[in-house]
Amino acid sequence: MLNDPHLKIVYYEQDSSKVFHGTDIKGGIAVSYRDDSRILGPIGVFSPYPIVNTIMKKVTQNSNFVSLSEIIYSRTAYRFTDKMHQENPEAHDKLSKGHDYDVSSNIFERLPELFSDHRPEDGQEYIRILGRINGKRVFRYIKSQYINPVDNTDKWKVVVPQANGTGELGEKISHPEVIGPGTGSTETFIEIGNCSSQIEAMNLAKYIKTKLCRLMLGILKITQNGNKPVWRLVPLQDFTQDSGIDWSKSIQDIDQQLYKKYDLNQQEIEFIETHVKEMD
Repeated sequence: MLNDPHLKIVYYEQDSSKVFHGTDIKGGIAVSYRDDSRILGPIGVFSPYPIVNTIMKKVTQNSNFVSLSEIIYSRTAYRFTDKMHQENPEAHDKLSKGHDYDVSSNIFERLPELFSDHRPEDGQEYIRILGRINGKRVFRYIKSQYINPVDNTDKWKVVVPQANGTGELGEKISHPEVIGPGTGSTETFIEIGNCSSQIEAMNLAKYIKTKLCRLMLGILKITQNGNKPVWRLVPLQDFTQDSGIDWSKSIQDIDQQLYKKYDLNQQEIEFIETHVKEMD
C-alpha cells in the first residue's frame, strides 16, 4: 500500500480513543483513499506531520547516510546449542514447543539450573546473559558452549528492550544500557553496536537518547515493537573520538550538533524540540 501510486491517506489520528471511544489501537486510525485513474502517491513512508517528511529527506538523503540498523542485532541472535540439549535432555520438556533453541524472555525461570548468579570457579568458560526477573534487569552466567556465539559477543554494545514505549512519536524509551565483552542478552532485548571500546558504546548510548535519533526512530516505530527494521531511518554515526560530533558534550548539545550536521532549519528544529521528549 505504501508503494501504491494510486493511494493516499485522507485522515489519520494517532489516539484511537478519539475516534472509537474506549479503544487503544496501536498505531492509530488511518482512512485511506484509492483512485485507479489518478496518481496520488506513492506514500513511501507515512507520517501525519508533513514537516517530519522534510526532516527525514534531509537526514536520509545525506550523501553519507548509513542506517543504524546495520549494527543492530535481532532479539533472537543468541540461541542455545545442540551441546546444551545433549547435556541437559530434560530442557526440551521445559521449553515451548518449537522453541527449543530460543533464549526466551523468561528463560531464567524456565531453566534456572543452567544459570548462575555469579561466574562459577570450575575452570570452564562462561558467558554473562542480561535478562529480566520480576521486572528487573539482572545478569546470569551460563556455559559458553551452551550459547551460539554472535560476532559482537566479545565487543562493547548497547542494549534496549525490544518492546519499548507505545509508538507515540518522540516518546522516551527505556534506558539504553552499555554491556561489555563476554556478555549477551535474552529475547527481551535487542543489541546495538559492535564497539571496540567502552567509550564508543557510551557515546552510542548517548546518541540513542538524542531527540533527533528518537524522532527518526518514531517514523517507523508506531507500536511497542522496537526490533531492527524500525531503526532503518536512524542514521549511523561515528562514535569514536575522530567523529565530527563531540560526544563529550551533553545530550542537548549533541542534538544541536546533529541539527547542524543535517542542515535543519529553525522551524524543523523547533518541531523536534517541542514534539520529542527529553531524556537524561
